[in-house]
Amino acid sequence: MNLPNKLTISRIILVPVFMLLIIPIPEWVVDSSLLSFAHSQLEAINFFIKSYGNYIAGILFLIAASTDWMDGYIARKRKQVTNFGKFLDPIADKLLVTAALVALVERNDLSSWAAIIIIAREFIITALRLVAASEGIVIAASKWGKIKTVTQIIAILATLVRSYLVDVLLGFPIDKILMLIAVIATIYSAYDYIVKNAHVIKQDM
Repeated sequence: MNLPNKLTISRIILVPVFMLLIIPIPEWVVDSSLLSFAHSQLEAINFFIKSYGNYIAGILFLIAASTDWMDGYIARKRKQVTNFGKFLDPIADKLLVTAALVALVERNDLSSWAAIIIIAREFIITALRLVAASEGIVIAASKWGKIKTVTQIIAILATLVRSYLVDVLLGFPIDKILMLIAVIATIYSAYDYIVKNAHVIKQDM
């Protein structure tokens, strides 16, 4: 297995680690009589997650997101582009962002509307690419697609370290503003892809 594919797989492996760091163990588990022997340890784990989990998860998220650029760059430079990589890379990208969004919604740190808009965009564009591929057409990544990705990563990171940012910025809701920008970029990115490639789905209308 070549290096780009290893980086892609590492991005997938980081997803459950990321989730464990930002979602505390449910209280019903901590207080379960079956686990009473480990009650203090479970409480200590939750204290660590609530105190430091967001910051460690933010670092892991940034590392995982950066491997997306790295694996593509290395694959092109070393001419190691493979079908396995083409299959796995978009899955790893979407899994990472979707996991972060779902976790933030579960913690009430993010509106479910923002999450569903971002996730729905991925379904729509993936379906468009599949239809295009069946016709032998390759839909390349656009400038707005890249802008969408960058704004989403920044917004998710800002939401993860929200408590720190709120203290530094004296209550200014920078995380919510950045997420709004990400949602707008996501919507426009979908519009841009659909308008430029509408011919793909209009052929049999």
